[in-house]
Parts: sequence; C-alpha cells; structure tokens
Amino acid sequence: MTLLLNIDVPDVETGVRFYTAAFGLKVGRRFGTDFVELLGWPATVYLLTKKAGTVGAGGDLRRYERHWTPVHADIVVDDVDAAVTRAVGAGAKLEAPAKDTPYGRIAMLADPFGHGFCLLQFSEQGYDALLTS
Repeated sequence: MTLLLNIDVPDVETGVRFYTAAFGLKVGRRFGTDFVELLGWPATVYLLTKKAGTVGAGGDLRRYERHWTPVHADIVVDDVDAAVTRAVGAGAKLEAPAKDTPYGRIAMLADPFGHGFCLLQFSEQGYDALLTS
C-alpha cells in the first residue's frame, strides 16, 4: 500500500507557494493548471484546485475558512520552533504555540486554506513515553 496526501485548495499556485515555502517541498509534476504534485515528504502531496462552494465528499460544500476535521497531518520536524517560524512566515496561522509534552514538543497551526496541522518534534522516547507498564 501507498499513502498519498491530497489537499484541496481554492488556488493551486497559492498552495504551491505556501507548501514549498513552509515545508521545503518541491514541485514534481504538473497535471494541467489545477493539479500539482509536491515531493519531499514520505507521502507524495497533491494539491488540487477545488473552488469554494463546490460539493466535496459526503455532499458537504468546500469552504476555506478555518474548519475542523478529525483527520489532519502531523508533520515531524527536527526543531519545532524553527518550523513554526518558517510556516508562519509562509502564511500559516499559529493556533497553539509549541508546548512540551512527554513525547516531545508540539505546535498547532492552520494553513492559509483553513486546514489544520501540527508540527511535532519527538523526544528521545517519542510516543513510547506514553506507554504504561
């Protein structure tokens, strides 16, 4: 099996600018003007232009103001504070500043299209720090 990450955006070029600046992703292939492949993460990212108000999965209308979804990306980084600075500089909104947890350091943000994501810097133990005997 392979995991692909598809992200709907209202304008693919704005999405390309954000995701390349915030995370250092590189444009792979372009499939016309509204569909771009980004490389640099373990999973390939595809940005797809989908206009606000069009019907998405489950019949919901797409919207690009901040919205909640039970599925989001956790982006593992070496330095969460530097990653937050880079993402915010590229246009992300910081929603919860970086904080220390037993498994590492985590910050919560949203991209310019309302999609939430976390930046996560694991401690030496990572999630194993949460295991109980």
